[in-house]
Amino acid sequence: MKKKERQQKVIDEVSINRKVSSSYLSEKLNVSEDTIRRDIKELDNKGLITKVHGGAISNIQKLYHYNEDVIYNRESKIRIAQKAISLLEDNMVIIISGGTTNLMLAKLLPKNLKLTVFTYSLPLAMQLTEHPLVETIFIGGKIYKNSMVTIGIDVIQYLSKIRADVCFMGVSGLDVESGITDEGYEVSLIKKAMIDASDKIVFLTTSNKLNVRHSYDVCSLKQIDTIVTDLDITDPSLNPYISAGVSLI
Repeated sequence: MKKKERQQKVIDEVSINRKVSSSYLSEKLNVSEDTIRRDIKELDNKGLITKVHGGAISNIQKLYHYNEDVIYNRESKIRIAQKAISLLEDNMVIIISGGTTNLMLAKLLPKNLKLTVFTYSLPLAMQLTEHPLVETIFIGGKIYKNSMVTIGIDVIQYLSKIRADVCFMGVSGLDVESGITDEGYEVSLIKKAMIDASDKIVFLTTSNKLNVRHSYDVCSLKQIDTIVTDLDITDPSLNPYISAGVSLI
């Protein structure tokens, strides 16, 4: 295994598990712990992960700007973003929530596409500055440091005053019975406000978040216009959602 490929696998493992030991990575990647320790030190120096005693932890949520090297499951998210772009037209007003899948969407937006974008995600807003025809409105408020998004009543009140054509929402968990759920209470409230502020709701989700339920409700399947996944719509794992009447691409 080449060094670049091995280090990408280290990043992926840290992104998935948030914290991993050198011994775990050594066994997982079939290399010596000394090699893993050198990889961790090098990746820490680059700011891609954080070196700790005995292993490494993820610092993906603390990055202020888009960095493609730390995107776990990157190819799947590229596929999702490319599908989602097909739903956009010039002069649309859209809302985009946080998350690395939406960061990929922001990165891949065509440079000739003219949009107005509202977002409460600081990394996403910074990524959008690279698109000359996108007018970006960052919704200010108290910054939730774990995911670099703004939270609080100010964000909800701001959203109540706008009307968007489409909302592109990141997903923490999606289940046929529970619908969309989130890990954080305040973020779930803001996502509900985004839904209320939009004419069309599009959820972007990688397949590993299907059939997952978290503590806080966001919306039911009936409130969703479209779900965009990395899977082909003929994949059997999507059958329960198709049976429930969800539009998938």
